[in-house]
Amino acid sequence: MTAVESRPAGVLGASESASHRPFGARVQAFVALTKPRIIELLLITTVPVMFLAQRGVPDLTLVLLTCVGGYLSAGGANALNMYIDRDIDALMDRTSQRPLVTGMVSPRECLAFGVGLAVVSTLLFGFTVNWLSAWLSLGALLFYVVVYTMLLKRRTSQNIVWGGIAGCMPVLIGWSAVTDSLSWAPVVLFLVIFFWTPPHYWPLSMKVKDDYARVGVPMLPVIASNKVVARQIVIYSWVMVAVSLLLTPLGYTGWFYTLVALAAGGWWLWEAHALQHRAKAEVTAGKLKEMRLFHWSITYVSLLFVAVAVDPFLR
Repeated sequence: MTAVESRPAGVLGASESASHRPFGARVQAFVALTKPRIIELLLITTVPVMFLAQRGVPDLTLVLLTCVGGYLSAGGANALNMYIDRDIDALMDRTSQRPLVTGMVSPRECLAFGVGLAVVSTLLFGFTVNWLSAWLSLGALLFYVVVYTMLLKRRTSQNIVWGGIAGCMPVLIGWSAVTDSLSWAPVVLFLVIFFWTPPHYWPLSMKVKDDYARVGVPMLPVIASNKVVARQIVIYSWVMVAVSLLLTPLGYTGWFYTLVALAAGGWWLWEAHALQHRAKAEVTAGKLKEMRLFHWSITYVSLLFVAVAVDPFLR
C-alpha cells in the first residue's frame, strides 16, 4: 500500500470543500504553505551578505525588493514541496497539520499558488533587482522542488546533503542583488551553509526518525545508528567551521567577524562532540538531547551572518 492509498479518507474529503472554509483561516493556511519560519532563516543569510557586498548600508529599497522576491520564491518552492509530499505529510506527526492535510487548501489551489509565486518572484527579481538574481532564485526553486523533493528525498540518505544546495542560494542572490555579479565571498558563505545544513537537520531527523521510517523516507538517522549519524555531524561541523574562517584571509572580513566565527564555531563543535559522546554511550531515548544542537545551529547561523553585516563598519 502506498502512502497516498493509506492516507486517512477524511483528508481527501476535506480538501474538496477547502473553498468553503472561513476567509481568515484560509489566508493563514496559504501563508502556512510558504513555511514562514524556514524563510526567516533564508532572509537572515540574504540581507547581511548585501551589507558585505556594499561594504556598508545597501540601498534599502533594493534590500526590501530582494527580501520580498526571496520570500515569494522560497514560498513558492515550499508550497510545491507540500503539494508533492501531501501523501506522506498526512502520515507524519510533525506534518499532520499542514494545510493540504487538514483540507484547508486543496491540492489544485496549492499547485496554482506555488507556480504563481514562482512566476511572480522571478519577474519581480528580473525587473526590479537584476536578471542574475532572478535566474539564481528560479534555479534555487527548481532545485528544491525537482532535485530534492522529487528525485532525492525518497531515494537516498544523502537527500538533505545535496538538497540543501537550494538553501545555500540566498547568499549568492544577496550578493548579486547588490553587485549584479558573483565573487569568492558569497561562494565561501554558500559553502558554509552547505556544510551547515546536514548537522543542522540531522539532529531533528534523529528526533523524528520514526516519522520518516513510517513513510519510507531514508533520512540518515532512519538507516544508520545514532553513533554513525553523530560521527557524520562532527565531520561536517569541523569542515563548516574551517570554511567559515576563509573569509578573513581572502580579505573580505576583519577581526570582528573572525572573533564571532571562532567563538560561535567553537561552541558548535563542543555541542557536536557532546552529542557524539552521548551517542557512543548509547543513552536511552530522550537523553540523547539531539535538539540542543538543532536549536544552537539556528543561533549559530544568525550570529555568524550578523557578524558578516557588522564587520564592514568596524574595518
